Parts: sequence; structure tokens; C-alpha cells
Amino acid sequence: MNMADMFGKLNDLQKKMEEAKEQLHMLEVEAEAGGGMVRVTANGNREITSIQLDKNIVDPNDTEMLEDIIIAGVNQALKKAEEASQQKMSEITSGMIPGGLDLSNFGLK
Repeated sequence: MNMADMFGKLNDLQKKMEEAKEQLHMLEVEAEAGGGMVRVTANGNREITSIQLDKNIVDPNDTEMLEDIIIAGVNQALKKAEEASQQKMSEITSGMIPGGLDLSNFGLK
């Protein structure tokens, strides 16, 4: 592969990565905790966009349980967002990046 081809592929990859970032911002995942009493929504950029609480879960005498369930829901939503992000990046980079290339230098995982 000559240098011009390589730079062309890198240019294409950069454009696709920017498109993927935009798509990830629009992607939403939802997780539930406490039997659906807490619902957390996150986007593909691993940002929490919504937390919904069932009114029956709010007990002023037991805020610790509510806090624990919210944390569980947030962690599950962030895990789903990470998995969706990795899948999207894998789709974008498939066939474009040689095996074994460390993407951490580019801020990618």
C-alpha cells in the first residue's frame, strides 16, 4: 500500500469516526433496576439523559435503598451504553484498521 492510499484510508476513517460520534450521541439505551422501579436512560456517549422513579419506591424513611437502586440502574445503563458504543465503533472500523492497532492513542477504545 502506498502512502497516498494509506492517508486516504485514514481520512476516510476520520470521517467515519466523526459520523459515529454523532450517531452515538443520538443512540439511547435504557436499563431498569429494582424490578423496574428505577429506569435510567443513557446515550451512546455514556451520558445519563433520564432517570425515572416509580412513585412507590420513594420512602423518606429508607433513602439508602433508593440510592442503591439508582446507582445500580445508572451502572447498568452505562454498561449498555459502552457495549453499544463498542459495537458501533467496531462496525465503523471493520476492515479499515489493521489488527493489533492500539486505538487508545486516538482517544478510542
